Amino acid sequence: MLSKKKKIFVLVGMVALLVLTGCLNIFLNKGTKKVEGSGDDITYQNLFATYRADRQATRDQTILYLDAIIANEASTQEAIASAEASKLEITKNMELELVLEGLIKSLGFEDAFVTNSTENVNIIIKQEVLSDDEANKVLDIIVRETAKDATNVIIIPVK
Repeated sequence: MLSKKKKIFVLVGMVALLVLTGCLNIFLNKGTKKVEGSGDDITYQNLFATYRADRQATRDQTILYLDAIIANEASTQEAIASAEASKLEITKNMELELVLEGLIKSLGFEDAFVTNSTENVNIIIKQEVLSDDEANKVLDIIVRETAKDATNVIIIPVK
């Protein structure tokens, strides 16, 4: 069984890695070169890329933490089962979000990202304005694939 000091050390190490990831993200984003195009276009290109990188880094960190719990001999069967269930849920969400993003892009949108929480589904679409028809098509995909109520779907167009 891990001693209290070892548990604290592991927790502090994970927090330090999370802080390091945030600092690297800020540092690397400051070093990006400006490309041709409007400032708004560049900002939203960075938004989509940054969001995806942050989402993946957070998931990777969480999965490492869950793997540590699963591999730890001192973990109880209850803790291991909970960690495995959490890991499975993350994997399902990753797959669902990827499918939804692909289906939305197949409607002709340049880019989109989706977050699926227990209550809501949030969709950010790279488009200045959505027509009612476009919004309804996106809503239909989300409701069909997630079985969530349409009132829990939030669609946000960005230029």
